[in-house]
Amino acid sequence: MSLSLLFVALFSLLFSASNSLSLSFPLTSRSLSEEPSISPLHLSLYSKAASKPPAKLPFKYSNALVVSLPMGTPPQLMDMVLDTGSQLSWIQCHGKVNGKSVQPRIKWFNPSLSSTFSFLPCNSSLCKPRIPDFTLPTSCDPRRHCHYSYFYADGTLAEGNLVTEKFSFTASPVAIGCVKPSAENRGILGMNTGHLSFISQAKISKFSYCVPGRSRSDLTGLFYLGDNPNSGKFKYVNMLTFPESQNSPNLDKLAYTLPMKGIRIGRVHLKISPAVFKPDPTGSGQTMIDSGSELTYLVDEAYNKVRAEIVRLVGPMMKKGYEYASVSDMCFDAAMAAAAGRRIGDMWFQFENGVEILVGKGEGLLTEVEKGVKCVGIGRSGRLGTESNMIGNVHQQNMWVEYDLANKRVGFGGAVCSGLKA
Repeated sequence: MSLSLLFVALFSLLFSASNSLSLSFPLTSRSLSEEPSISPLHLSLYSKAASKPPAKLPFKYSNALVVSLPMGTPPQLMDMVLDTGSQLSWIQCHGKVNGKSVQPRIKWFNPSLSSTFSFLPCNSSLCKPRIPDFTLPTSCDPRRHCHYSYFYADGTLAEGNLVTEKFSFTASPVAIGCVKPSAENRGILGMNTGHLSFISQAKISKFSYCVPGRSRSDLTGLFYLGDNPNSGKFKYVNMLTFPESQNSPNLDKLAYTLPMKGIRIGRVHLKISPAVFKPDPTGSGQTMIDSGSELTYLVDEAYNKVRAEIVRLVGPMMKKGYEYASVSDMCFDAAMAAAAGRRIGDMWFQFENGVEILVGKGEGLLTEVEKGVKCVGIGRSGRLGTESNMIGNVHQQNMWVEYDLANKRVGFGGAVCSGLKA
């Protein structure tokens, strides 16, 4: 059976009976730093549009959540980084740069093989400059195709043409970026609440994923579009939403914002004012959950309280004078990590309605940042030039995270994510 017919058969089965969407795909926690030809991406709230490219940050994420989705007719499987903190999806397209063929070491899409691929013309409504959709105004290329440029916080530039293409499970084509091929960057599956995000264009109101723990040998989890059969056991918190008219300079209105209340380490409830997790009139204090960021970031007041408790528990074990990438100084030599993790115990993030999620236990609280060094996976957001909190994928391991847009809520459910099957 051809790949195209296989996908048609599969999706017809998944849409039968209840006529509700429930598609599952393998999700891989992939260490980009082990692929030297690829510059690691870090896509998060800092990928918000700005009037000029943001300054390059000192930190590089080393892990990303990668899904392979069938796109085009007939379908081509494309690896894309799952990013709930980003809007526009894009892929690398096969082609030439300056007349020379480029052979990236990752998958690229070949438009000439797809009957549903189409360039967006310059007179398309999507090609009109619309901040915050693009970091630079769109323009026309010599072929009268819509050209765009999208800057991310680490200096990564994704530029190319806006195109439409059909995924095997979407009723109609969606607008994505078709970027110039290179050996550097993966594609992005933009999943925030913006009107150009994949989830918005595909009119899919629910998605979820299960991130495998990095201590496991099998780093493959699961990604659902639509209903998750495990959702009956999830605990839900309501998302905070903001009117389009709200003009707060530090607020990302397209992010998934959660009503976080506090942090618990073992039996100790840290004395952190709930106000530091809630956006003030300027937007500072916003707490987001982001699959595209590796570390969790906290504003200084919260970070300092976490650090003080870590010092109290394992201060003599900490790596003296060490600070990882200018954002985190709760670090240990690998030889001390297991003992330090046992003394720290477990860490919980607390939300409204009494919901708590276990974000790490024992040595699982620590993430390897370089050979021989492990750190508590929390950094200071102020060092990145923001006063917001962000829950990164390091603290989403071994749990289901469901984004229910129709009911404006996020669900959590404990799981062993490694090697999950649909």
